[in-house]
Amino acid sequence: MTNNNPQICFIGGGNMAHSLIGGLISNGSSANDIYACDINAETLSDLAQQYDIHISQDNKESVENADIILLAVKPQVLQQVCLNLANSNFRSGVLFISIAAGIREQDINHWLGENRAVIRCMPNTPALVGLGATALYANEQVSNTQKADAEAILSAVGITVWVEMQSQLDAVTAISGSGPAYFFLFIEALQNAAVELGLEPEIAQKLAQQTALGAATMAIGNNVAELRQQVTSKGGTTEQAIASFQQQGLEKLVKSATLAANNRSIELAEILSK
Repeated sequence: MTNNNPQICFIGGGNMAHSLIGGLISNGSSANDIYACDINAETLSDLAQQYDIHISQDNKESVENADIILLAVKPQVLQQVCLNLANSNFRSGVLFISIAAGIREQDINHWLGENRAVIRCMPNTPALVGLGATALYANEQVSNTQKADAEAILSAVGITVWVEMQSQLDAVTAISGSGPAYFFLFIEALQNAAVELGLEPEIAQKLAQQTALGAATMAIGNNVAELRQQVTSKGGTTEQAIASFQQQGLEKLVKSATLAANNRSIELAEILSK
């Protein structure tokens, strides 16, 4: 991190916070610089036992020494958490990072008391295995140093990208946020098709999952259209399958599905802001 040993306080100790804390420590951050707060004593005990970090059930007490406060609670409770924190004795220039889906920066800023440095993030569940994809958006109060610190935190569990407009996070939600479920559905369908073609379920599962892993690994850094063409021999089996996908409108279906997810993200943001 660019800031000299910033003190990081996690509000919420769930799966994503657990993953980020583990990633930070694996990347060289000191456990002494990390605090975690949660209403669940068992969750805190597990974090302390595994990572030897500071734990507390008192949010206000823990944020007083924090340079970075990472809001890792469910969207439905973020408003109340922020309102409860609003009159805390924050350090000057403290950075707030929210990973709560759908909650807009301006709402977080309003609940915290205005003019706060706020970064919104949209991570996805593969972050739990260190293969996440996270998009970040920063408001005008965030410094370049704080951007670098936020990127260091989120890149501990995968890749990071920055978006210039907050509205783009709705598209991010539709693509990478919800995206893992799309691939799980496809793998599931491929497994079921394999069973119908006569393979045993265990074999079908292994082949479908390993094929997905291999294809995703090959896709990184390469042109996927070219990779597809390389596998698709003229007059071969793959060509027949691809033609069937296209004839049944796969591309149109994907476009329609992601648009539906994008629109729902916008709707949820409106609901949660109230």
